[in-house]
Amino acid sequence: MGDKTMETVLAAIDASAYATSVCAYAGWAAKRLSLPVLLLHVVQQQDPVTARRDLSGAIGLGVKSDLMEELVRLSETSSRAEIEKGRVILKAGEQLLRDAGVADGTTLHRHGGVVETIVEREENARLVVIGKRGTDHEFSPGELGSIIERVVRASAKPVLVVTRAFVEPQQIVFAYDASPAAKRALERLAHSPLFAGLPVTIVMAESEGAAKRSLLDDAEAEFASDHQVTTLMDAGRAEQVIPQVVASIPNAMLLMGAYGHSPLRRMIIGSTTTAMIRTVKAPVLLVR
Repeated sequence: MGDKTMETVLAAIDASAYATSVCAYAGWAAKRLSLPVLLLHVVQQQDPVTARRDLSGAIGLGVKSDLMEELVRLSETSSRAEIEKGRVILKAGEQLLRDAGVADGTTLHRHGGVVETIVEREENARLVVIGKRGTDHEFSPGELGSIIERVVRASAKPVLVVTRAFVEPQQIVFAYDASPAAKRALERLAHSPLFAGLPVTIVMAESEGAAKRSLLDDAEAEFASDHQVTTLMDAGRAEQVIPQVVASIPNAMLLMGAYGHSPLRRMIIGSTTTAMIRTVKAPVLLVR
């Protein structure tokens, strides 16, 4: 990928069970967008303060200097092992992309903070793809990886947060609240090749009355006449309504504006940043 200005689908993978799914969804998006994939793996650097504290604890136990050297050597060995593990992960990811029919894939192996690295590398990305949970939270179904939460907040690009198992998206559920972010998501939904030909269900939760119905009609009018669009208005709480709608539609992907106001803002900001991602059993695409 010699041209640095070329857009990519940026897919961040780690050693969790989500890596396979991230590669599959990145491959799906890359083919629909006719873009190459950039596979990223970040070896996280241990916080030097934490590292010092770990070894000073050993001093507290009366560890002799030769044993201290052993501890330092083991931590260095561990770091090398992490780097080697990263290489293996990226190689496996490349193969998964080839299997998915993506010929144009590049890998990037970096040290540092995952969130900072993604934000730094996303400048040329059309889309960022990450797993719903990383290795730290892999077996905690109710939890969302703290890294994912931070990426969603920090990224200026659309972020696709994927489920553990890949299911090709065949329908889009669009959680709409007429906020600026939702309107940007609507514009992408109506015109991006990522969604071409996919039936859309536009949902306005916590909504009733003629004014809200008019906003919903305006959103529907954004689509070309040949696009299959269904609209749904519900007075119920967004946290309940949207997951129920997604669950009722087979092979759905949820699209949301990442920083809306009204009902959706409550779910994205602060402690409820990922109430929706956590409860929806489908990939979620967040647009700023």
